[in-house]
Amino acid sequence: MTQAAALRSEAEALARTLPRLYLRARASEAVHLGSAGRRRAGTGEDFWQYRRFVQEDAPSRIDWRRSAKGDTLFVRETELETARSVHVWLDPHEGFAWTGDAARPIKADRARVLLMAMGQLLSREGERIGVLGGAPAGFGKRALERLNSQLLDPLHETPTPPRHPGTVIIASDFYDPTALWRERLAPLASKCRDGVLLAVSDPVETRFPFEGRVKFSRPGTALQRIFGRAETIQDEYLERLKQNRAALKKMSSEFGWRLVSHDTGEAALTGASTLHAALSEIGVGA
Repeated sequence: MTQAAALRSEAEALARTLPRLYLRARASEAVHLGSAGRRRAGTGEDFWQYRRFVQEDAPSRIDWRRSAKGDTLFVRETELETARSVHVWLDPHEGFAWTGDAARPIKADRARVLLMAMGQLLSREGERIGVLGGAPAGFGKRALERLNSQLLDPLHETPTPPRHPGTVIIASDFYDPTALWRERLAPLASKCRDGVLLAVSDPVETRFPFEGRVKFSRPGTALQRIFGRAETIQDEYLERLKQNRAALKKMSSEFGWRLVSHDTGEAALTGASTLHAALSEIGVGA
């Protein structure tokens, strides 16, 4: 099995484990030209199904033409036209394609699996899915295959706003300065009211288990430094990491977005469940 096939298989297994994923649409996004039904009863215009009349229904809802064919009264239901567009983006930086232990997945691969699993769930519910900077978000199996393919080979260094507003999921380790991330994401946040930052880290990065003489470097850059006693900087490092995550959380809150943190030392299901919960909360109280 190829690496790509293995990632997709893991994502499919996760999606089968998780409950259905419902996104609550804001009123301003509820119905628009080109929207498609979500296979649930609602206030759209496209016919979905007939069902038997019940006492709680208003008599005006009875479809007399269908009911005239027999002795049972039927109500004509239309589809709920509140399909949302969900756009994902995976950080292509070499530092994100890294693991501190060959027994663990690289950060980018864990993010891919989580995003693919969410794509599976969203597609099942009739949502549009796509990758920022790629083809427009679409429906069905073809859109899911395109999303999976584009996640395997991300080309865009900066997430670009989609043509139409939607929900975004931005996956990275977010180790660049928060000010730089704010500059990158502000145009996106001004277009998309709802978003999730998926921060994926390796246990080595969150625990700093180093002692003695250690050479540190960052993949994809020329940055490197040698410490004779690495353990002496552990406290300072962990404090800076704490400040980084606090600033990231503050920024996401100011955007009206959510922050989900995941460690590759944890089970993929843990990260998927947390991301699922964050997406399920979108639109609450809107």
